Parts: sequence; C-alpha cells; structure tokens
Amino acid sequence: MVADTTTGVPQQRHPSLLRRLGRSESVSGWVLASPGVILIGIFGLLPVLMSLQLSFQRSDLLSPETPWVGLQNYRKLAEDPVFLEATRHTIVYTGLFVPGTMLVGLLVAAAMNRSVRFISVYRTAAYVTMAVSTISQGIIFLWLTDRDYGLVNAALNAVGLPSQPFLSSPSQALFVIVAMTIWGWTGFSVIVYLAALQGVPAELHEAAAIDGASAFTRFRTITVPLLGPANLFLLVWLTLNALQLFDEVYATTRGGPLRATTVIVYYLWDRAFVHFDAGYAAAMAYALFVVILVITAVQFRLARRHVHYS
Repeated sequence: MVADTTTGVPQQRHPSLLRRLGRSESVSGWVLASPGVILIGIFGLLPVLMSLQLSFQRSDLLSPETPWVGLQNYRKLAEDPVFLEATRHTIVYTGLFVPGTMLVGLLVAAAMNRSVRFISVYRTAAYVTMAVSTISQGIIFLWLTDRDYGLVNAALNAVGLPSQPFLSSPSQALFVIVAMTIWGWTGFSVIVYLAALQGVPAELHEAAAIDGASAFTRFRTITVPLLGPANLFLLVWLTLNALQLFDEVYATTRGGPLRATTVIVYYLWDRAFVHFDAGYAAAMAYALFVVILVITAVQFRLARRHVHYS
C-alpha cells in the first residue's frame, strides 16, 4: 500500500510491479548464493553421483578401464562372509554405544543440573572429552590398556587381578572400543541433556513435591517425558555416528585380531584403499546409506508416538 501525495488516500500497488520486485529479489538471492551452490555441486553432489555410478562398475582406482558389472557388486555383499561379520560387529557396537552414551550422559547431566560452587568448572570438565580428537582418544586408550605398562592393568594388578589383553584380545577389543567411544561422546550428550533439563519447568516439580512425590518419582514421571526431543536428537545423531565408526578402529586395532573389530566403514576403507576394489567399496557405501536412511526414518516415525514436545 502507498499513499497518494495529493489526497493522502492509500493506493494499492500494481500487481505487475510486485511480481517484478519479487523476481528481482529472487534473482539477486540466487546470484549471491551461486558461489556456494556451485562449490557444493562440484565437491558434494558430483562425487556422490560418480560414486553411485562406480558402484555398478569394477575399478581399481588406477586403471582407466572401469567395465560395467551391473548389480554384481551388490549381490556380492550378501555372499561376503567378512562383510556379514563386519555388519554383525557394527550392530553390536551400535546397540551398546548408543544407549550407553545416552544413559551416562543423562546421569552426569542430572548430577550437574544444580547450583553448587564451581559447577561451571565441572560442566566444562565433562565437555573436555569432545575436545579430544578420535585419533588422540585411540592413542590414549592404547596407553591405558597396554598389557605391560598400562594404567588399567597396573590397577588390576594392585588389587590382585591378572593383566588383561584388552585391545589385543578378540573377545575384549570391541567392548574396549565401545567404552572408549562412550567416554569420548559423553560430553556431547551431557550438554544436550543439560540444556533440556534446564528447560523443565520448576513449577511442575514443586507441585509434585507438595503432593508427596519422591525425587525419583518426579524425575521418572515429569523430567523423563519432557526429555523426548533431546532423546530423539541424541538417538538419531549417535546412531548415525555409530554406524559410521572408523577412526577409533583405525587408530587402535586396524580391524583387530581375527577381525574382531572390523566394522562396515573400516572394511569399506580396506576394500577401497588396501585391496583397490573401489566398485565393491562404493556398493558397500550405498548399502550402508540405505540402511541409515531406513533406520532414521523409523526413528522419526516412532518419535511421533512417543516424543512429547513441551
């Protein structure tokens, strides 16, 4: 609306003028965004499409010849015992890591959701693990669990228990990696849960306390249901990271004794850059992508029924 300068009566803008202004703003927006869009297309979308094409070919990354093999790489996945074993290890790892990280993070966040002296120092200390790179975490745990000089075995010996092989043991290595990654990701889950806990209305707890509800009952019936969005976020995010586990395995065990810690992404890397079977590795990557897509969709579908938004 504009005002007539002679009469002061508002007048309607001409529709064609509004359309021209809208088109002009749209063009200006695309011009400003085009450098980023072009870079994303070249370095993001194009490699994804090329790797999709590669999954239907046979390639050693060195020869210019990449014969088309169709679905052969995908059929090979169901017949590869190492891939099936890596899938089992990935499932076990994800099933332990995700709930373990969420549980530890929630307990630590609940302990820190109070006003005491130096609470900011404690909260900072809880987040410090996220500042340590995954490779550094692997090196730290290699030192801690060393059979001859590690602090963990020194503590076991001090109480009369025998030393353990830990990362060099086929039966223990995967569980050590679970513990290592829970330690590394606890700081992240603490921050998420702490923010969610501070958003829970204090009035609800006060009213329940007046009615005689214990602290545990208030936490179970009031706090936990209101943590639904935080639970969903952590469930999806941690699952995505668990299914793509690589750095920690590479830094510590390189697949482990008897392939005890060979997970999908490590096996993918091994096929692509050790055995130079790039087509098969690309097929493995897209199979994992589909699995992640399905799991994420299921998680969001279930969240519609069980997650309560405040």
